[in-house]
Amino acid sequence: MQTDPHQLAALLVLPRIRVQNANAISSPLTWGFPSITAFTGLMTALARRLGPNGSLRFEGVGVVCHDFEAQVTHAGYTRSFCLTRNPVLHDGTTAAIVEEGRVHLDITLVFKVRVSTDMLNDTARANCAALVADLLAGMRIAGGSVMPPLPDSTRKPPRAQLVLVADDAELRDKQFKRLSRQWLPGFALVSRDDLLHKRLTELREAPTAGTAAPTLLDAWLDLSRINHRASRKTVVNEATGESTEQVDWATDSRPGWLVPIPVGYAALGDLHAPGAVAGARDPTVPFRFVESVYSIGQWVSPHRLRDIDQLTWRADYNATTGLYRCVNAYQPPAIEIHTPVPFID
Repeated sequence: MQTDPHQLAALLVLPRIRVQNANAISSPLTWGFPSITAFTGLMTALARRLGPNGSLRFEGVGVVCHDFEAQVTHAGYTRSFCLTRNPVLHDGTTAAIVEEGRVHLDITLVFKVRVSTDMLNDTARANCAALVADLLAGMRIAGGSVMPPLPDSTRKPPRAQLVLVADDAELRDKQFKRLSRQWLPGFALVSRDDLLHKRLTELREAPTAGTAAPTLLDAWLDLSRINHRASRKTVVNEATGESTEQVDWATDSRPGWLVPIPVGYAALGDLHAPGAVAGARDPTVPFRFVESVYSIGQWVSPHRLRDIDQLTWRADYNATTGLYRCVNAYQPPAIEIHTPVPFID
């Protein structure tokens, strides 16, 4: 992607957005936080709302989650979604229930953008950020409704801001550190494709007798769960000299808060001409059948990120393989910090 020399790098921060009833079923295999494709789609929708003459050019989007409230039952270990009751049919019978997972969110969106030189003025940047915030208030985020901030007598709700990125590397680092601390407490979703391939190598180096060679799906499932392993050991009673066998259980360590996530789509066939497939949502654009693509993500505290590229995701398309996926440039530190693992969705 080439950059316009007449445009300036900037960050558009939309803090503390309350989303009600967002989609919690982001793919056929996962549930929980909405797919990152929902936020890249929001970025495209915002660009269309602003129009071709807008002062912003979106390049990526980052998501920081402050609160997550899934609309599920909490009785026991097994959970189920809280579903709405559909109206009865014309003959008085009960309509079929289509399961819809919902979640309430409190998030901060950080867009990596390029702006025109008109945005050198502080007032122009403030007006532009306020315009985007007003547009977002009337849109959907992952199918959920954007709600106004809750009243708080102690402080005013945070405002959207458009910040020019400093040219000097040292100043740019200080600027990002200052901004990232404003997004606390919260966790940012980043990509960990490296862990997926690393776990596949480990599984292949330690094969289990009588089983087929591990695949990427095996590695993905292995990273998506909490693994408990049993080991036997013989314990000798010093008083009686009797030996007994004991079983010790240990939990595999994990390099952080890992979650399975959908990251895009893979083509199942050729691209069809506009209008060639009946029932398509938009008959004016080409159509293609696809299936979900999965990877591993990690929730990381924003203050542990080094720059904006480690936070933001961008859409990427490979015409040769037919792969449409979201890409993130997160690079783990040399010594990763192990954090307690919560319940995995």
